[in-house]
Amino acid sequence: MRGKKLGSEANMKPRELYPEGKLVLRELGLRDGLQLVKKWPSTAGKIEWLNRAHEAGVRHFEVGSFLPHDRFPQFADIQQLVDAVADLPEARSSALTLNERAISDALATAVDEIVIAVSATEEHSLANIRRTRKSAVGLIRTAVEERAASPQPPIVNAAISMAFGCSISGDVAVEDVVRLAEECLEAGAEVIGVADTVGYAGPDQVAEMCDALIPRLGGRPLIVHLHDTRGTGLANAHAALRSGARILDGTLAGLGGCPFAPGATGNVVFEDLAYLCERCGFRTGIDLEKLIAVRSVLEAELAGETLHGAMAKAGVPGKIAWQTSNSERGGLSAEAST
Repeated sequence: MRGKKLGSEANMKPRELYPEGKLVLRELGLRDGLQLVKKWPSTAGKIEWLNRAHEAGVRHFEVGSFLPHDRFPQFADIQQLVDAVADLPEARSSALTLNERAISDALATAVDEIVIAVSATEEHSLANIRRTRKSAVGLIRTAVEERAASPQPPIVNAAISMAFGCSISGDVAVEDVVRLAEECLEAGAEVIGVADTVGYAGPDQVAEMCDALIPRLGGRPLIVHLHDTRGTGLANAHAALRSGARILDGTLAGLGGCPFAPGATGNVVFEDLAYLCERCGFRTGIDLEKLIAVRSVLEAELAGETLHGAMAKAGVPGKIAWQTSNSERGGLSAEAST
């Protein structure tokens, strides 16, 4: 059980996990990255993944989902992973919860953040979590109410999937996503995430979404979760940064995808995302050579899985000052927390 906590005993404030104006890169490989793999790492391999990524400078980890162990054995060790993150200085953990039992199980741990999936379309909501969107929003209320009795209450993140288009039902209007986000906030969510679950978005769509959402969130954090299904992931990340988004998701080696979203493939490659942010003037605090070396854990533990990434192929640039120095403020932001 976690021996430290960033927030007060009453509740952890969202801005303690996501400081306003600072870049946060969230590594979701141990959750989203393991949803479509044919095999999964051992617990020891996962903990090595965490430890080595942390040593490379990563600080935010999504460590799994609270799901039935018999149906989703890749997440059966989630308690051990929450505890492993707890032992890492300044590290933060998050985990996905899809129902009331999952919320209760999460609240029995010291996870810093619980993520509740809310689909932008009714069709995907029923396919993904077997709930209507209204029922999914109700889970947010349940989480907020139940965490009041928790000695280490996590923050609640409403993650809106299919926000940029749905492979089941088609187009999704920006205003529909904004209204759904407002419903989630009214239910008690403290963080809003928008996901390009099947990789439909282009930079203009991402910019439009951020421009519409950020002013409506009342200063609450916005997470942008991108997939590289059609090769636009990094361009979309750049558009999000330019529109003021400061929390971005990726997975080591670009693993992952939603099993209940036809056409979904891997996430933005975390290593490439970190390089992009540095080239945009953000201090990530990440040692890219060490981070790329963590892929050896995946190669050993996920034999046969395709690992993606331009940085791993091309290497860290030599002979140029590509990384933002401690004294620089950068083109888009002054600081970063990874």
